[in-house]
Amino acid sequence: MIEAEKYTKETERLEELDSFSILDTLPESDYDDLTAIAAEICDSPISLISLIDNDRQWFKSHHGLDASETPKQFAFCAHAINDPENIFMIEDSRKDERFHDNPLVTADPNVIFYAGVPLVSDNNLPLGTLCVIDDKPKVLTESQLKTLKALGNQVMNILNLRKAKLTLEQAFADLEDKNYELERFAYVAAHDLKSPLSGISGMSTLLSESYGPKIDDAGREMLSLLVKSSNTLSHLIEGLLAHSRSAAVLKEKKSEINLNSLIVELSALFTYEKDLTLNLNSVLQNITTNSAALEQILINLISNAIKYNDKENVEIEIGVSSSATHYEFYVQDNGPGISLDNQEKIFDIFKVAALKDRFGQRGNGIGLATVKKVVESSGGTIKVESEEGKGAKFIFTLEI
Repeated sequence: MIEAEKYTKETERLEELDSFSILDTLPESDYDDLTAIAAEICDSPISLISLIDNDRQWFKSHHGLDASETPKQFAFCAHAINDPENIFMIEDSRKDERFHDNPLVTADPNVIFYAGVPLVSDNNLPLGTLCVIDDKPKVLTESQLKTLKALGNQVMNILNLRKAKLTLEQAFADLEDKNYELERFAYVAAHDLKSPLSGISGMSTLLSESYGPKIDDAGREMLSLLVKSSNTLSHLIEGLLAHSRSAAVLKEKKSEINLNSLIVELSALFTYEKDLTLNLNSVLQNITTNSAALEQILINLISNAIKYNDKENVEIEIGVSSSATHYEFYVQDNGPGISLDNQEKIFDIFKVAALKDRFGQRGNGIGLATVKKVVESSGGTIKVESEEGKGAKFIFTLEI
């Protein structure tokens, strides 16, 4: 017996094989189907998908053979990978000095005939073979060899898909970790800034009220700008805290919500707005969803509808309906509407469509970004329908 020489780039080959994370995985029908077809096409009792590790050949699929691996030193496939561009075929191993006294030849499974197609990665490194084995001498026809090679290509296609899936899953996991770290940083930074900023805002207001008459117009204007800047930054920090907390909101379990009670509770939150009419349009009485998420969405949309309304009487209608898979909601107002150019960007964080709201304050562009985040994380979608001068209608869905 002559043991196969190591592949010329063995270290790189083993690293490539490891990158597929395939060794010692459970059987899979996709691979088993291919070995069954190969055995049938080549009229051979045994067909294997053999991957050559450092000191063994391991079978991802072993049709007609009970063993899951054998030592590399006895592996016909270890010879096959040294010529990755061609099919390695032994018509009668008993007449070949490399194999005639090989334990796999002289004992079970009596490998007399062998034909193996090297499985070559995109980096031109052989991982193993798709092979067929018989316990008697034989020769494959050109048609059988062509089909065996095609099946080998299919094995590599499945392996490449597996590797691509693993790469995507890892990239997604890394992205989730980075998003969590970013949100955590935003929360901690905003939380730590909140207390000193409140102090600055309070002291600025007190200074303006107590000493305003004693300073000149330029000083009073600077104090006024300081108070406004503090309030603007305070609102921004509150928005960042709400945005970072939105992921925690989604973890709450679904519960039954009475829609009429929900409207009453929402109206109570906006009692400061005396000229507000908030109506419900729905044939549904109760729905089952994440109440914290729904309330956060509706409070943001109602707040925006009030802040940017240009009418003396603010009218808002909330509609609710359901399909087999989702609840569909809308929040419609009688405000100035949103131009077509702005209807996409309003959902991007820190993007605002209006320079100032009805109270003279500039928005921070966090509210609608938070709404979109909560909606999409709840298996839904959100969009806006609007014409300038005719109000806006925000339509969103939540998975049932």
